[in-house]
Amino acid sequence: MHVHAIGWDYGGNPPPPNPLTGKVPTSRTDKEFMDATLAELKRYNIVKAVASGPREHVSRWFAADPGRIIGGTIMLGPHFELPDMNLLREDFRAGRLGVLGELGLQYAGITPNDQQMEPYWTLAEELDIPVGLHTGLAPPRTPYQCCPKFRNSLGNPALLEEVLVRHPKLRVYLMHAGYYAHVSTSICGFGRN
Repeated sequence: MHVHAIGWDYGGNPPPPNPLTGKVPTSRTDKEFMDATLAELKRYNIVKAVASGPREHVSRWFAADPGRIIGGTIMLGPHFELPDMNLLREDFRAGRLGVLGELGLQYAGITPNDQQMEPYWTLAEELDIPVGLHTGLAPPRTPYQCCPKFRNSLGNPALLEEVLVRHPKLRVYLMHAGYYAHVSTSICGFGRN
């Protein structure tokens, strides 16, 4: 199970409705969102969840329920930069992080085999840290609404092949089914087949 430990503070304003149900969440602050999510994890007997996000948010989630939460680092689109390698190594060694992911590299226009990712693959292999890689599609109109460099083709799991050849001990799990067809549906916002 994974959850996004990201900023939620809507300062009293309602957050956007759930795109599937149309319901508006009742949480208005980061803490309310975290507490509600942790309550749902307990309610559904989810014993472990990777909470990925910016370092300060992940630290808060981990501190709130260290027996259930596994810290993850997020690299998702233009809003998050690649983490500092020294801090990342320190957090993994101290047990504050247990997963390198969710890596949403395609949101930033980066492929898994991009040379700038090599130090992260090396670190994950060296420390035997599992990597969660976002693959496949994104919400409709993603390149127009949040992430101009996003392309479905960058989420093709085959782009990981050279990385796995160079790092044979790397443990990777592909997230979101790994499909990358229906390019026009996600980019242009048309319905899926």
